Amino acid sequence: MSKPDPIPARLAALKTTPTPELRTQWRALFESEPPAFNRKYLVSRLAYRIQELAYGGLKPETIRRLERLGEELDGGDRMTRRIRHDRKPITGTRLIREWQGVEHVVTVLADGYEWQGRPYRSLSAIARAITGTRWNGWVFFGLKNQIRGA
Repeated sequence: MSKPDPIPARLAALKTTPTPELRTQWRALFESEPPAFNRKYLVSRLAYRIQELAYGGLKPETIRRLERLGEELDGGDRMTRRIRHDRKPITGTRLIREWQGVEHVVTVLADGYEWQGRPYRSLSAIARAITGTRWNGWVFFGLKNQIRGA
């Protein structure tokens, strides 16, 4: 008779684990200080790491495939690869934000954004149009810790 796999229970427990304990687990599993990201990020990365250590990580062929896909996107330019996270969301992405009971949908364009059928050059301009006050558009639309764009 085989013992049940403890990993699923350990992963499920992460959802209710207090944040200080998540940070302690991070230190044990990654042998580094946890990043200052939010709880959801810590849980997702810890879950991946627990599974990686228990079942193994990505196969070398998968890593090579991912690297090739990355090179197709950036032409093999390591500098572009490093700054990819600084670009805005992919064209066609819809950003949805509720403000004072009204849902606002912004579509990412190749050269800016569209809100209510009008083009805008920045998310901050749209946030100001919605709220009537100055906002950092990335913060307003919940992209602060995500990718940033021009």
